Amino acid sequence: MVQKLLNFFVYTSVYITACALVMIWQTNYLLGLHYRQTEYYLFVLFSTICSYNFHWYLTPDSPESHSERVRWGGRNRWLMMTLCVLAGFGAAWYFWELKAHWLEIAGAVFLTFLYSAPKVPHPSLRWLSKIAIGKTLFLTFVWTYVTTVLPALIADNAPALPAVLFTLHRFALIYAICILFDRRDIEEDKKAGIRSLITHLPNAQLRKVYYGSLLLALFSALGLYPYTDLPAVLSLLIAVGATALITRKAWEDNADYLYYVVLDGFMMLSALLHLGYVCFFAK
Repeated sequence: MVQKLLNFFVYTSVYITACALVMIWQTNYLLGLHYRQTEYYLFVLFSTICSYNFHWYLTPDSPESHSERVRWGGRNRWLMMTLCVLAGFGAAWYFWELKAHWLEIAGAVFLTFLYSAPKVPHPSLRWLSKIAIGKTLFLTFVWTYVTTVLPALIADNAPALPAVLFTLHRFALIYAICILFDRRDIEEDKKAGIRSLITHLPNAQLRKVYYGSLLLALFSALGLYPYTDLPAVLSLLIAVGATALITRKAWEDNADYLYYVVLDGFMMLSALLHLGYVCFFAK
């Protein structure tokens, strides 16, 4: 029963949605943003559930797949489509509530669609699967834009340099995590004809890109120290360190929970640590 509940929480994308919301909270707090936050949280909540369930609904089930998530999706396709449709109505409602910023939000919708578009069974969209490096970058851009850039654009009161440094940190950390995900799926992507940086680069160069991304996340976090407090910076550094420490295991282990619970959780790790500090220690 516990495993079934955990699978439901993770595989219906409720967990990854929680990650996104906590990350947006961190952006709002660190940059001191003021805007219609409740409406934006709800828009992201419904949009994330809609887009992720749409993506996994389009992922074909394979009895030979190493992923329990793929097999779970094959058994629960009706549930994913139901969640996609219901959440889509919610996302449309809160998009209307935020219509004053429709252009900025439309950018997020477009990037999200680009990530899943190669899976749509229509010839006019299959060309997207041939774009080198696209898969990894699309997902990284979506997460960085929605959790960091878009709140700053809507608020229009973010301090410029801290916003740039924090965006660089988040982009670099998410990109490193996405590299681990795409490396895990490299064989399936090759069979599907989906190209990415991971399928294009040899292993040695891929490691350089990966660790270079972590270094960028490290130094951009350190650059934030004059603009925020030490606990906030430490939380960012801990997330970078945790990702670096788990690299070897992630390079060798394909377990779903390692990726969809631990590594996805590392995206919000610094936000959770910072939230805990604010709730229990900050005055």
